Amino acid sequence: MEARTPEEIRLSIEQNREQLGASLEKLRGEVVRLTDWRSQLRIHSQQAVIAAGIAGFVVGGGIAALGALTFGRGRNKQPGRGRGRGRGR
Repeated sequence: MEARTPEEIRLSIEQNREQLGASLEKLRGEVVRLTDWRSQLRIHSQQAVIAAGIAGFVVGGGIAALGALTFGRGRNKQPGRGRGRGRGR
C-alpha cells in the first residue's frame, strides 16, 4: 500500500465532503417529493379512489352489521319460530 502525502489526504477529504453535500441535497429533494401527499394523490388518483370505495364499503357494512346487532334486525325474537324450525318433527 502506497503512503499518501498530507496534501493528497486533504484533497481526498475535500472531494468526499463535496460528494456528501451533493448526496444530501439530492436526498432532501427526494424526501420532499415523496412526502408531498398532494402530488402523490395526483399521481395515484385511480388507486386512491378504489381504496376509498373499498374502505367505504367495509365501513358501511360494519355500521350496518352493528345496527342489526344493536336493534335486533336479522335475528328471531322468539327462538324456534323461524323458517323450517320446530314444525312437525
